[in-house]
Amino acid sequence: MASYIEMPKLSDTMTEGTVVKWHKGVGDKVGVGEVIAEIETDKAVMELEAFDEGVLGQIYVGEGAKAKIGEQLAVLVGKGETVPPKNGQAAAPEKSLQTVPKDTFRTPSKELAPAPDGRVKASPLAKKIAVAKGLSLANLKGTGPGGRIIARDVESTVAPAPAQAPKIPQVPQTEASRRIPLSGMRKIIADRLLASKTQIPHFYLNIEVDSGELLRLRAQINEQLEKDGRGKVTINDFILKAAVEAAVKVPRVNASFAGDAVVEYADVHLSVAVALDEGLVTPVIRQAQKKSLREISEAVKDLAARARTKKLKPEEYQGGTITVSNLGSYGIESFSAVINPPQAVILAVGAIVKKPVVNACDEIVPAHRLAIGLSADHRVVDGAIGAQYLAELRRLIENPVLMLI
Repeated sequence: MASYIEMPKLSDTMTEGTVVKWHKGVGDKVGVGEVIAEIETDKAVMELEAFDEGVLGQIYVGEGAKAKIGEQLAVLVGKGETVPPKNGQAAAPEKSLQTVPKDTFRTPSKELAPAPDGRVKASPLAKKIAVAKGLSLANLKGTGPGGRIIARDVESTVAPAPAQAPKIPQVPQTEASRRIPLSGMRKIIADRLLASKTQIPHFYLNIEVDSGELLRLRAQINEQLEKDGRGKVTINDFILKAAVEAAVKVPRVNASFAGDAVVEYADVHLSVAVALDEGLVTPVIRQAQKKSLREISEAVKDLAARARTKKLKPEEYQGGTITVSNLGSYGIESFSAVINPPQAVILAVGAIVKKPVVNACDEIVPAHRLAIGLSADHRVVDGAIGAQYLAELRRLIENPVLMLI
């Protein structure tokens, strides 16, 4: 019996997805659990696995095309079974088999029927690129199956110069300019950050803490871990642990604005910002207040590695209650972060800098200092609450042994 493959909801804010790549072609066998396509969501590019087995009989949504949640992307059929139309209606499919042979499977390249006169055969992605470059597909020669125009045919074509100057102001162009279409993730990031900055009343608090003791303790711990053949802990691991412990002490920061109430969460679900080529994702360490420094260290390494290889599950980057963004490894000394809705606070952590400071004896001495910024939703957190949270954070970082008790 035919089984439709639908666009899944892969994140809490996702309304549509883009088919980045099909790993299976029309006529290919598909087994349960096999990766059949890559889908770009508002968060990342995710692998789409098959929940049924069969033969890929028809592809309704081609590479580069978008589809709403629940929209049919393709259909799996059994041997000898006629391929049904999309939604029970006749439609112009991206690729299709009329009937799946009982003894053999055809390849996609043999299934492309000639296009009617005057109609240009081109993939959705090729059409999209052509629009972005201002190209006409009519005079392009396709190198795809059956002479179909595919993405590389359009990418290798130089766009013609405009006949006259545009009538409206345009972004300045140079010979080195290139236009980069927004990915689904980039569009959602743009929408969410705009909403965050325009709808959430941000305020900012900043502190500078003495990180000398933290550096000494980390060196001692890592020396022993290295002898035991175990992975080392990072400065960021300590900061994450401190952020969680401080949130337990000052629970109002671990909250969200709910219109007619403020919701304080029982657990600290820690979101950790991870930079990808496509944008930023924030995988979540669940119930971080119950985890040791070592467990937090192992969890963040695992989540970050799978985020960079696009192996995160939707539930692993949803539902965070507080976020930490660390740009210290990039040499950034201090910055202000944008709140990650619906959370109420985000910590911005810079690099540890060695600088001269005045000690308690009024002596100028060298010290290691760490700048930390707090961005807070003023509807949830007042300045005094934010200050209490940062004071607790300072106490833990300057006395890191407390995080090991």
